[in-house]
Amino acid sequence: MVFVFKFPDIGEGIHEGKILEWHVQRGQTVKEGDPLMKVETDKVVADIPSPRTGVVKNIFGKVGQVINVGDVIAELEVEGRGDEIEHAQGKPAPSRPHVEQVEEKSFGVVGQIEVAHDDAFLPATGEGLEGNGREPVQAERGKVLASPVARKMAHDLGVDIRSVKGTGPVGRVMKEDVQRAHEAASRPAPVIAPPAPAAPLVIPPLPRSGVAVEREEYEELTQIRKTIAARMAQSKFTAPHMTAFEEVEVSKLVELRNERKNTLAPQGISLSYLPFVVRAVAMLLRKHRKLNCRLDLENNRVIYHNYASVGIAVDTPDGLIVPVIKDADQRGVFELAVIIADFAQRARERKLTLDEIRGGTFSITNYGSMAGTYGVPIINYPEVAILGVGRILHKPVIKGGQIVPGHVLPLSLSADHRIVDGGDVSRFLLDLMALLADPVNMLLM
Repeated sequence: MVFVFKFPDIGEGIHEGKILEWHVQRGQTVKEGDPLMKVETDKVVADIPSPRTGVVKNIFGKVGQVINVGDVIAELEVEGRGDEIEHAQGKPAPSRPHVEQVEEKSFGVVGQIEVAHDDAFLPATGEGLEGNGREPVQAERGKVLASPVARKMAHDLGVDIRSVKGTGPVGRVMKEDVQRAHEAASRPAPVIAPPAPAAPLVIPPLPRSGVAVEREEYEELTQIRKTIAARMAQSKFTAPHMTAFEEVEVSKLVELRNERKNTLAPQGISLSYLPFVVRAVAMLLRKHRKLNCRLDLENNRVIYHNYASVGIAVDTPDGLIVPVIKDADQRGVFELAVIIADFAQRARERKLTLDEIRGGTFSITNYGSMAGTYGVPIINYPEVAILGVGRILHKPVIKGGQIVPGHVLPLSLSADHRIVDGGDVSRFLLDLMALLADPVNMLLM
C-alpha cells in the first residue's frame, strides 16, 4: 500500500518551511519516528519524522525549496492488503479523492484519510494540537503518546517515558526526545560561562584603488526574517500603540546584583539585571491583569491569563527570537538567571523547541544590554504590552535634597491602547519602579 505523507501542520501559525536537508533517499527503509527531512520554519529548525514504517518510494521537494502545509513530501510503501498495493501501483485513482474525518487511534487525534488509498494517513489538522488555547488530545487517560522506537529506547536506557516532553505531532514522544532526556539526566548541572568582553571596533577597510566592487549585494530573506517582517507589520497596523517612559534609581539593585554575582560565580551562574526585571514584572502581572490579557474581538470578550509567561527577546544572527519562560511568577531570580542564559545560547544555535517559543503573555526586550537608553518597543501581538529595558546610566540624582551619584535604569512600556489605558500603564510602572528600587522585597516574596 502506498502511504501519502504531507507536510504536517505543527501548529503556532506555521504555514511553510524551507527544506534544509533530506535524511532519506528513494528505496531506503525507514522506521516510524525516523527523521525524513530537516526543515527551517519561521520559528525553529526541526526534523520531520516518518509516521509509519516502510520503504521510501518517492520524495518531493529539493533542498532550498519552500513547501507549504499540506504539500506531499513523501510516499512510503507500507504493509497493506494486496488490492491496495495493486491500486497504488497502477490502477486508476479517482480524479478527486474523497476526504473524510476519521479517528486515528494510534496518534490519538482527529486526522484526514484519503479514501483513494484507503488507509493513507495524513498528519493531523489543527484539531488536537496545542496552541490557540487548546490542549493536546490524549488517546487514553494516563497513556503517553510515543512511537514504538521511542518506547523501546526508553526501556533500554531506563528512562521514565511519562516524564519525557514530546516534540512530535500532537506532543508525541520521539526517540530524539528520549535521547535528550537520557543525556540531560546523565550530565552534571550546566555551567554558564560569563559573558564575553565586548569585541574591539573593527571597520572594514576601503577597497584598494582600481579594484572593482559591486555597488549592491543581495541576500535572500530567511524564513524567520520574513515572519518578523509580517508580525511587526501586523502588530503596528492592528494594535494602536502607546508608549510611556520612566526612569528608576536602582543603586540598591546594583549593589545586590554585585554582591550575589560573586556568590553565584562558583556555581557557574552569571547574574545579570534581567532576571530581577523578569521576576518583578511576572509578580506584578498577577495584580495588573489589564497588561496580562488578550483581546478577542471575534467573540466580543477579553481573555485574562491567570499565569505569567514572559517572553525574552534574544538577538541572533537570523533575527529576534522570543523564547518564553513559562510560569515566570513561580520562579526565583537565580532560577530565572539560569533559564535566560540557557535560552539565549540555544536561541542563537536555533535549538529551541516550538513549546519554548509559544504561550507568552507579556514580553521584555533588553536593548540596553548593548547600547540604548529609550526605545519604542513593538508589541508581540496578540499580547497587549511589552517592556523595553535600557542601559543603566551612572549619573547624578537627587536624594534627600542633595545631588549624589546614582544608577538610573530607563524603562519604556508599550501597550495596546484598545484595551490598556494610560492609567493602567502608569500604575504598572509605579509598582515596577518600587520593586526595582528596593529589590530585596521581590526576593522575600
